[in-house]
Amino acid sequence: MITAIILLTTALITSMDCLSPSSMTVNQAKAQIFWQTCKLSSDKPHKCWVWPCLHCSLHDSLAFFLVSWKLIVLLTITVLVGFCSWYVPFALVQTWNCIIMKNQDVIEQPMTLETLPQRLLNEAEYFIERNQQRPFFLFISFAHVHTPLFTSKDFMGKSQHGLYGDNVEEVDWMVGRITNVVERLGLSNKTMMYFTSDHGGHLEDSDSRGQKGGWNGIYKGGKGMGGWEGGIRVPGIFRWPGTLSPGSVIDEPTSLMDVFPTLVNLAGGELPKDRIIDGHDLMPLMEGKVLRSEHEFMFHYCGIYLNAVRWHPQNSDAIYKAHFFTPNFSPEGAGGCYTIHICRCDEGFVTPHNPPLLFDLSKDPSESTPLSPDEEPLFFRNHAEDTGGCERTQGNADTSTAPAFLE
Repeated sequence: MITAIILLTTALITSMDCLSPSSMTVNQAKAQIFWQTCKLSSDKPHKCWVWPCLHCSLHDSLAFFLVSWKLIVLLTITVLVGFCSWYVPFALVQTWNCIIMKNQDVIEQPMTLETLPQRLLNEAEYFIERNQQRPFFLFISFAHVHTPLFTSKDFMGKSQHGLYGDNVEEVDWMVGRITNVVERLGLSNKTMMYFTSDHGGHLEDSDSRGQKGGWNGIYKGGKGMGGWEGGIRVPGIFRWPGTLSPGSVIDEPTSLMDVFPTLVNLAGGELPKDRIIDGHDLMPLMEGKVLRSEHEFMFHYCGIYLNAVRWHPQNSDAIYKAHFFTPNFSPEGAGGCYTIHICRCDEGFVTPHNPPLLFDLSKDPSESTPLSPDEEPLFFRNHAEDTGGCERTQGNADTSTAPAFLE
């Protein structure tokens, strides 16, 4: 027995008045006939559904389908199951559906966080041991100090700085384990170790347990900010007994781009000649053969946009940085983009600066107070000449000793 008639069109109406004889098209008249037939022949006329067009003047083709309730229920269940299978794992179940691969083989899925640190250590230690008689390069990326934070049982609650501090404690232990292997095998004097990170702490990431994204100290900004120091300053810790002096501190601008030329030169290779290499060999600086970094200028990008430029003038201790735009912190007065969880670089989320904001990082590493035209008149004068005018007051300061920024 027919239990439903579904009429599909392009839109809906709110009243059956549209199907009056004066306005009905041929197809709409057919629809009315089917409607009346359904009501007369069905013992449950409320199950006769007609969805006509929104405007009576539309000449829409009408299609009629006979659908059983069993099929409707089956389709409904299928949609619900499909939605739940997508929503529940990602929204309700706190798990990582990640995999661990060794060469081309998947060796664990899903990844077990509790055993991951020991698995990484075992692989690193075994790699060093089996390559101890020949040159080797080991790159190991820890999964720690990154959200979602996880900590092995031995380090849970060990730090006074919450879950993030526990992560730092475990990373420190893992670095120590790798260092011990190098020492045990007698490789210390011919192995350079370098510890670093890819960006500053993620300020906006926190929950009821506290801060999850780290802390950037006195430096403004954090992850996702290509200009502020808190987003781009990272640790650079080297260890090479017999070659590098322990405890020495080098306060010169360097870059992760320097890793490539440094390692190529240490390995006795040659840098490509068919392109410009932005990095420089760090060994002369770290061995004390030179006192200054070769980076006079450094360009800082946020996405594809030039965010800021750093200048370390020759024969000067000053380190200037000019910001062409800065992210809009939210809510107002905050130190990050807490409303959107991470700062963005595109229009509507940044404030452009013309002339650029100028800081002297050697005196103001927190980038708290931009320099004024009175303090650096040559910078603002040159900017005005290059851009065709600048409305900011240039003041009456002596320009004889002022640095000519980007002159």
